[in-house]
Amino acid sequence: MRGVDSGPSASIGALCVLAASLLWGTTGTAATFAPEVGPLAIGAVAMGLGGLLQALSATRQITHQVGRLRERRGTVLLGAASVAVYPLAFYSSMHLAGVAVGTVVSIGTAPLASALIERVADGRRLTRRWILAATLGLLGTVLLCVAEAAHAPDDTGRASTAGTLLGIGLGIVAAATYALYSWAAHRLITRHIPSRAAMGAVFGLGGLLLLPVLAVTGAPLVASWSNAAVGTYMALVPMFAGYVLFGWGLAHVPASTATTLSLLEPAVAAVLAVLVVGERLPTTGWTGIALVITCLAVLTTPRRPRKQPRHPADRASEADATSMAGHAD
Repeated sequence: MRGVDSGPSASIGALCVLAASLLWGTTGTAATFAPEVGPLAIGAVAMGLGGLLQALSATRQITHQVGRLRERRGTVLLGAASVAVYPLAFYSSMHLAGVAVGTVVSIGTAPLASALIERVADGRRLTRRWILAATLGLLGTVLLCVAEAAHAPDDTGRASTAGTLLGIGLGIVAAATYALYSWAAHRLITRHIPSRAAMGAVFGLGGLLLLPVLAVTGAPLVASWSNAAVGTYMALVPMFAGYVLFGWGLAHVPASTATTLSLLEPAVAAVLAVLVVGERLPTTGWTGIALVITCLAVLTTPRRPRKQPRHPADRASEADATSMAGHAD
């Protein structure tokens, strides 16, 4: 399994994924400004409308690639179903377990799920570099999770514990579906389908699947201007713009690398939860953020080119040339 490939295109791909992760890190905090809107409605409006916007903006590319998309319809449908499940699980996880914990579990375990998928489906091997980065990132997310859980308010006793556990379980579901649609999109792109067409098809179909959920749960979104503003922001900025950037990134880095780079999202979410929402983050949590940043540094630092060992015949030729030059002198 590769880390970020050396070269400018891979560096640009990594930067696109990191930029997308910065935008995604704002979603949990943005959702707190519409407390009366349920997590299912938030997830449906964010990913549903955002996905439909991706499809509309890529209509021409999708039309030109209809034949290839039909040939890969199993991958497209798998990605679309994962897109539909992911936001419902993700935002429900944050609602039950807290902004930081829900984000940490959902995104923090995604690289492991992605690595497993690539190992089984593609036979891709793990590199030491990726293992080191993923280990640091996972340890950082665990520390963040522990820090948030230790300082979370517990007004409902056992109900709070049960809710947190359910939230963690939904976070794992979110991680698995995130890894699946990332793999599906990358698979389509590596089969010579342009990233906009691949992302537009997968996320457009996923958005269609989310429309019934939005119709049933979305009434609070139009109950006030603030709620509508939150829904609009979620659909346009982190979901539409963020996933356009993510698609560009997937064109240059493997899905496992992209999901590992997106570990920046829980760190951003935790910092915003402290600065904006007012959540408290102890030293353990800040240590976790530092480990996540270290993980990203390990993964994105360009690798030094290895010196190719010279063939013995080449060394002998160089020695002969040196000797002849000496005799000539």
